[in-house]
Amino acid sequence: MTDLSLDRASEASFEPAVQETVDALHSQGISALKGAFSPEWGDTLREDIDAAFAEALTRPNGAVGRGPKRYYVEMHPEQMRGWLELVDHPWVRGVCESVLGPDYEIVELGFDIPGPGAKNQPWHRDFPMPQETRVDRRLTSLAFNATAVDTEEDMGPFQIAPTTQWELPEGFEHEMFPPRSEYARYEEMSQRKYPRRGDVSVRSALTIHRGTENHSEKSRPVLVLGVDAPGAGNAEHHDMAVTREFYETLPGRVRRHLVCPVVDTLTPITQKHSIEGLMMGEA
Repeated sequence: MTDLSLDRASEASFEPAVQETVDALHSQGISALKGAFSPEWGDTLREDIDAAFAEALTRPNGAVGRGPKRYYVEMHPEQMRGWLELVDHPWVRGVCESVLGPDYEIVELGFDIPGPGAKNQPWHRDFPMPQETRVDRRLTSLAFNATAVDTEEDMGPFQIAPTTQWELPEGFEHEMFPPRSEYARYEEMSQRKYPRRGDVSVRSALTIHRGTENHSEKSRPVLVLGVDAPGAGNAEHHDMAVTREFYETLPGRVRRHLVCPVVDTLTPITQKHSIEGLMMGEA
């Protein structure tokens, strides 16, 4: 898989990048656009994540554990100043349309924070394989990730086993956690990722992956944007919402992909997308 590095230009100039990404998603299960945004965009993202994380920790179930020293927090689009730039980026829109169809749905906004001392996660996929993927080899969901820091080796980089998005969950616990007998194979075929601020990646959440041990004294916050094909059903696991005032400022091409409630006042999100198998770290 070759990461792509392109300057923002006209929408037409992203067409080759979109096609290469679509090909990579089906063959490798992951791709990326390096330099999609500026490092300063990444710095603003870090500020917004830090603020949302601090607030979430003040409430019961504001943050959910994803393993020792790891947290996941959901947020509303208005909590992220660069949200519109992200979802309206020509590459993001083009990839979503090509893989998920013209009526794709934006269903999730959150972030993972592997802190100092975070351990290896067990190899996993984020949810069971849908029937459409099992039978028709059709991807029904994508996860876009944007790092809020420049990733270094000792910070517990993301590790993924390319091509495993198509593996049938034979022997998988809860159809998400492969048996330990497969760990050596995943390790041998795996890639560790070292994105920098402004880079954006996209993957199938079915591609087997894990966070690795953070040996540093720094956290590695990363944004998660979840997008579904119609009927995929992941929206029911999330509570994203937008205010009417914010909704009315959005371009129609963005509004048509929002399936979340439009409300008068935002309510802090109580986390319910827990993955219990990650709580204890690697077995």
